[in-house]
Amino acid sequence: MPRLFSRTFVGLLALCSLSLTTSATPTPTGTSFPSTIHHAKTPTLSIEYFDSDPNNTTAPVAILIHGFPYSIDTYIDVVPGLVDEGYRVIVPSLRGFGGTTFHSPSTPRSAEQAALGKDVIDLMDALHIEKAIFAGYDWGTVVVNVAAALWPHRCTGMVAANSYLIQNRATAWSVAPAASFPVKWYYYVFLTPFGYSSLANDTKGWAEILWSRNSPNWTFTEATLDAAAQALRNADYVDIATDFYRNRLLYSKGDPSYADLAVQLDSQPVISVPAVTLDPDQAVVFAATDGMATAKFFTGKRVHHVVKGCGEAIPLERPRVFVDAILEVAGLGGK
Repeated sequence: MPRLFSRTFVGLLALCSLSLTTSATPTPTGTSFPSTIHHAKTPTLSIEYFDSDPNNTTAPVAILIHGFPYSIDTYIDVVPGLVDEGYRVIVPSLRGFGGTTFHSPSTPRSAEQAALGKDVIDLMDALHIEKAIFAGYDWGTVVVNVAAALWPHRCTGMVAANSYLIQNRATAWSVAPAASFPVKWYYYVFLTPFGYSSLANDTKGWAEILWSRNSPNWTFTEATLDAAAQALRNADYVDIATDFYRNRLLYSKGDPSYADLAVQLDSQPVISVPAVTLDPDQAVVFAATDGMATAKFFTGKRVHHVVKGCGEAIPLERPRVFVDAILEVAGLGGK
């Protein structure tokens, strides 16, 4: 399959926008990663992660962050394309997903943006990785935005769907347009005990409905859904999943351990590293744009693309697009 991203964009300083189309998704390598999954001990967590080449300390590193309600298996068809290009690819399970667990039962089960971003840096420290490309979508966009903005010296480039999702808590209760509520309905359901218990009772069912609603033209298989559902059986999953939305809507105070970072994020720091941003045109929660509204948050080289015929789950729906975005951002700033 030919690359979909034009290499002529490499080195551009100005914001660019074009629409991308793709042929059918390539034959999957499978629905889940092999059983050779690793664990890294950080100050707070035991992080489960896939590592394509754990003994390779010289290859450029790409760290891929999944969203909600997904798993590391999101990247099953992205990893081979990056490995073929010489990358060491690391795909961690977010806190509360898969085999990622907390060391202490007393640690707040916080999914605030500061905690999620710091987890990436803690993982890099544990693996003795100095720098990497960060790439993510959905929750993963929040994670890579935070990690790239607060620790730019650890990031050689960032790929993010929907561009910039770092939140200023002061605007969390700003008046929202009426049209935003039908598409963000689950944000508010998860504020309630009824929503919490519903998610706890049927994690797979919730994943299925959110996948269907947020990627309306994606025909996923039962096997793909089952692979993700395995990761949603984590004992902390429901607490983490609901806290993400509770925290963003100011119904959860967050973990005091991240208070200083949280204040820094309220200023919505800029992303100074090279960036490639992707807007899927079939996504529901965040409508596709030309990227101009978020341009102020990017002070480094940035290229923006609209991905045609694609919903929220870009790495699953259009894996080659995600691979090419990572290759493109490497060209913007060097591996």
